[in-house]
Amino acid sequence: MDLVPALEEPLKQPLKSVLGPATAKVMAEHLGLHTVGDLLHHYPRRYEERGQLTHLADLPMDEHVTVVAMVADARLHSFASAKAPRGKGQRLEVTITDGSGRLQLVFFGNGVHKPHKELLPGTRAMFAGKVSVFNRRLQLAHPAYELLRGDDPDESVETWAGALIPLYPATAKLESWKIGKAVQTVLPSAREALDPLPPSLREGRGLLPLPEALLKIHRPGTKADVAQARDRLKWDEAFVLQVALARRRHTDAQLPAVARRPSPDGLLTAFDDRLPFTLTDGQRKVSREIFDDLATEHPMHRLLQGEVGSGKTLVALRAMLAVVDAGGQAAMLAPTEVLAQQHHRSVTEMMGELAEGGMLGGADHATKVVLLTGSMGTAARRQAMLDLVTGEAGIVIGTHALIEDKVQFHDLGLVVVDEQHRFGVEQRDALRGKGKQPPHLLVMTATPIPRTVAMTVFGDLETSVLDQLPAGRSPISTHVVPAADKPHFLARAWERVREEVGNGHQAYVVCPRIGDEEDDPKKAKK
Repeated sequence: MDLVPALEEPLKQPLKSVLGPATAKVMAEHLGLHTVGDLLHHYPRRYEERGQLTHLADLPMDEHVTVVAMVADARLHSFASAKAPRGKGQRLEVTITDGSGRLQLVFFGNGVHKPHKELLPGTRAMFAGKVSVFNRRLQLAHPAYELLRGDDPDESVETWAGALIPLYPATAKLESWKIGKAVQTVLPSAREALDPLPPSLREGRGLLPLPEALLKIHRPGTKADVAQARDRLKWDEAFVLQVALARRRHTDAQLPAVARRPSPDGLLTAFDDRLPFTLTDGQRKVSREIFDDLATEHPMHRLLQGEVGSGKTLVALRAMLAVVDAGGQAAMLAPTEVLAQQHHRSVTEMMGELAEGGMLGGADHATKVVLLTGSMGTAARRQAMLDLVTGEAGIVIGTHALIEDKVQFHDLGLVVVDEQHRFGVEQRDALRGKGKQPPHLLVMTATPIPRTVAMTVFGDLETSVLDQLPAGRSPISTHVVPAADKPHFLARAWERVREEVGNGHQAYVVCPRIGDEEDDPKKAKK
């Protein structure tokens, strides 16, 4: 089934042939709309009722807004002006209200005549302009406006007052009501839209046909019409995305990969024997899922999700050791140098002499574990890259430095990405492209994943979840320090840290990372 069916001719029509070249040019340059179909899929962002006033108190400063309001009063002032005829200029001040707040409109010079006649007290209209401040009062200077009238002689006052007014995402060059008029011109073409959903699928979920949804989203009769139309159009977006991701998973699954099966008495077995604890049932289950994927001749694409302390790094390390056992190499990509160093330290500590391959005192099945980051010295970087290209290092842990063109591998078999949402798809694929054949991929995250983010960022991955903590681990508790009392909230945050540390617990303070200072030693020095 085609995801985006070919549009019939009415929806393919260029807007310039329907609306005229001037309007079409503005829509193309400022809204990215080129065809009738594009305009029909430019949905209203909200709706106002003619009999309902808007919220003027929430207007954002320095932004272009559209409001629906009533004129409370209008006053024409004259003032001395060298530019005006007879030395007098005119200024029209119009106050509009929403019942709880007021906004001033200002018109000058020759621009006062039309609004002075039309914007009379009690008049309702849509106003559009940029919000500014004058004399500590919000105002719109020379706003565009559209009077709200009932032009249909057969339309009752009650029907007109209750009608929904669609407000579209607009620009300073094209007001919402002008977009609405353009939509009204092309709306009959909505009946020609081909529905990508078969009737059985649509009817089973109570969804409107696509033509009806387009008509109702732009010209709803009731709020129920809006809800029905949105349900259908949101379902379409999710459906198309899900199918696209399923296709990508299917395409990836057809790629060739080297099956990586661990040796019965190799590095992985030696590592498991030296563990001072027993794996949890969840860790064993997830490891089996990963090992089953690694044993296939198509690349694994798996997401490993689990909260802090659930043992994700241990599971990922066992997967890396399995690949090294099978003659390949594994790379772990971390978003910051601090995290890369932390992973390198914990991995080498867990492996002990098994991480001392080629070194005096290293175990029989040992391999070398190297660190590669942007701030390493030239000699250390050169040695790490040599260990990778010769195959001496079975495991490398690093930052974006791993993606550089000059970094080469002997036989890259597995890529582990920590906190995938911190990387772009191109960065992930750049590292995977260093394998002779597509390597297996394991993505780790401790971030709770909302459904939308999971679909867009992780939608091409199968999912494994670690949902239990190892025995003896304290449960993780999260505390949010309110910022209402700004002078003292940082002091309170560190006070909580001292309380936890004093009770023998670990504590982490989470704060935003700004820029790439951690990965760029030159910036860090500044």
